[in-house]
Amino acid sequence: MSKDKPPSSKSKKSWWEQLKTALSDSPQDLQALIEILRDSESRNILNPDVLSMLEGAIHVSEMQVRDIMVPRVQMIVINHDAEPESIVNTVIESGHSRFPVVSDDQDEVLGILLAKDLLPYFVDNDAGEFEIEDLMRPTVFVPESKHLNILLRDFRTNRNHMAIVIDEYGIAGLVTIEDVIEEIVGEIEDEHDPAEETPIKQHGRNRYTVQAFTPIDEFNSYFGTDLSNDNYETVGGLIVNAFGHLPKRGELIEFAGHNVKILRADKRRLHLLRFEKLN
Repeated sequence: MSKDKPPSSKSKKSWWEQLKTALSDSPQDLQALIEILRDSESRNILNPDVLSMLEGAIHVSEMQVRDIMVPRVQMIVINHDAEPESIVNTVIESGHSRFPVVSDDQDEVLGILLAKDLLPYFVDNDAGEFEIEDLMRPTVFVPESKHLNILLRDFRTNRNHMAIVIDEYGIAGLVTIEDVIEEIVGEIEDEHDPAEETPIKQHGRNRYTVQAFTPIDEFNSYFGTDLSNDNYETVGGLIVNAFGHLPKRGELIEFAGHNVKILRADKRRLHLLRFEKLN
């Protein structure tokens, strides 16, 4: 009678076992951990999408709210005494689901209005007179220095999706749970997002995200710079030339009066850059 043979020690390990083996050297800091993960991807232990999300989760712990917030001047808000029809128009035009409700001078956020809370006033004849105060949810305020991993935990624990960012002068902007998650998994597009992403976006004072494919002429026009396009057509090309190699996610360099950080990149090209003006 034959006996079952024990599994061969040479049988193929799962990706998790291979990853644990790769991490057995106990990295001493985050950058060392990232290098191990990248090495694991190069050996086909991790696929590129998983590596990108792991790197994103690591970098989120080093980022602050000011790095990703929507600045105050770009906030879409609703005045506390706006008529229901005007509010509905704002909801339809913006495609957003949550809106800060502000005072007359817009220096104070009184609450958060959810678009879905407007429905009873337009489908229920017995809803009564419209009072925006009855619909507002409490406002969550966070300092611009708060780290994103802590903010994400707070969002999940308190079941909030939007927070108002404050600095020493008052309202600085807003941040949503989607903004944080996008730093981990990349852009999340829905039916309301434009077909083509804006090449340059402002995020707080003197901070911008720039698509690597942005034409140099467009970059010069936006920032008032005079970068040459004799040898390269895009900002990504100039950045790669400045590094002297194809940089990886998280690498930093000073360029054209800015601190530049690589936010997204793969083995072939750059995708997204963060520019922060030098003082």
